[in-house]
Amino acid sequence: MTSKTKNTELDALVSLLDEPDDNMFGQVRDKIFSYGMDAIPALENAWDVSTDNTMQNRIETIIHQIQFDHTVEEFRLWKTNLSHDLLKGFILVAKYHYPELDEKSIITQVGKIIQDVWLELNSNLTPLEKIKVLNHIFFDVNGFRDNRQDLYSTKNSFINNVLESKKGNSVSLSIIYMVVAQSLKIPIYGINLPQEFVMAYMGGMILDLKSISAKDVQFYLNAKNKGAVFTKREIERFLMQINLEPEDKYFLPCDNLTIIRRVLNNLLYAYQQSGNTEKAAEIKKIQEILV
Repeated sequence: MTSKTKNTELDALVSLLDEPDDNMFGQVRDKIFSYGMDAIPALENAWDVSTDNTMQNRIETIIHQIQFDHTVEEFRLWKTNLSHDLLKGFILVAKYHYPELDEKSIITQVGKIIQDVWLELNSNLTPLEKIKVLNHIFFDVNGFRDNRQDLYSTKNSFINNVLESKKGNSVSLSIIYMVVAQSLKIPIYGINLPQEFVMAYMGGMILDLKSISAKDVQFYLNAKNKGAVFTKREIERFLMQINLEPEDKYFLPCDNLTIIRRVLNNLLYAYQQSGNTEKAAEIKKIQEILV
């Protein structure tokens, strides 16, 4: 089918979305779904010119379903890619809510932070000196901070919102911090603590998580506290406070898949707290893919 023929058929299908018969409408809708993301422009054009509320509502529902299905497929592909690129995964979470998000713009913004840190680094710096540079650029120059006033906002889980407002939770701030650090070969990785998310400065870049041990951790970092450095002993105290036995997983880096699952858990909780059951159900469907 040529592009012109395809567009003609699609336009014809979209024009039938005001079909009063439910069975006929269902057939038209399913046929439009088969076009995937290619159907979006025609649907948006039809919405613009329509004055019928029923048709506009149907178009909105179909567009959302197409975009959601596309996001689900992107998550599926991200999971099958063994690299599990952390920045890409975080962008995909945002694309759930902002399907037309400009991914290149996000990468450019993060790249600017990476460049600013790189300009301040040199090969003679100690790990603590590198952290001082990172913290200065990230927290002082760029102004990133913990969103304590709105801890359970969905915006804390969307990278575009975090980059714009400079506010996030422990996971979102840590993700951007780690992406910047790892891009510059600074070995900082995430620790999936219950109720908290912290980072570890390792003895070197990690090639295989299975090969690391506690002796590879030089110190820990807290993004919620402007990158403050702390020791293993403080994690042990924290675990005692919440009545958990110390386990290796609370002291050693987790994989990027686990980190994105943590972001989705936070997002799910935020939707549940706000009573948005439809959004919560969709997040659960995405979570099922990443099991």
